[in-house]
Amino acid sequence: MNLQRFIDAKRDELAALRRHMPEPRLAARPDFLAALQAPPAAGHPLHVVAEFKRSSPSAGVINDRLTPAETAQQYAAGGASCMSVLTEERYFSGHTRDLDAAAPAGLPLLRKDFIFSELQVRQTFATPASALLLIVALTPDAAQLRALRELAESRGIHAVVEIFTERELELARESGARIIQVNARNLETFRTDREEGLKLAVHRQPGECWIAASAMSRRPHLEAAAAAGYQAALVGTALMQGSSPLSSLQRLLLRS
Repeated sequence: MNLQRFIDAKRDELAALRRHMPEPRLAARPDFLAALQAPPAAGHPLHVVAEFKRSSPSAGVINDRLTPAETAQQYAAGGASCMSVLTEERYFSGHTRDLDAAAPAGLPLLRKDFIFSELQVRQTFATPASALLLIVALTPDAAQLRALRELAESRGIHAVVEIFTERELELARESGARIIQVNARNLETFRTDREEGLKLAVHRQPGECWIAASAMSRRPHLEAAAAAGYQAALVGTALMQGSSPLSSLQRLLLRS
């Protein structure tokens, strides 16, 4: 089970958090949801949540030269609406301090990690993150998802609830999720099916904000997601593979 290895990788981190929990950050956070609910910039098919990740289990090392600070500045200059930061250490080479490094660029930040414990949500309070990721496949219990979401929201942090199937969408809604992220990558097999992910958007309800994730690498992919009803797309590898995230993002967002 691929997901179990991510859970197992958190044991030492959770033990450390039980011994010491960092103090909550008191500064105001940019509003992640409001950024995605605003009309996209002229010429942009939808909002882009641009991601910083050094590596992944499926792709290996993607880019270990760029820093989160310079990448955030380039994303902000290139027209990203928000930024996703991988903070998982073992498999994605991330850290929560990457959020602190990215924050000065001013983009609302999504903490992307394998979060399933109240301790991890409270840890996020100490970062500048405006949102955190909750994965239904990781926490397939609506009551637990609701508790984690409500805890995050008590500190002004939005919960992005990720699904892969229609059944997971039902659980996300039962938990009260308002931001739904559809991952086209099956976290058990790592296979992607962008078209199946887009089809799920027919179930979108008024008041929900939907994000398409994985396999979003070209302008037509963004246009197809927008046509299906998505407000945003999360794009990572396609932006991190080259030396200039700014140029890659501009090519993705602007029709040539």
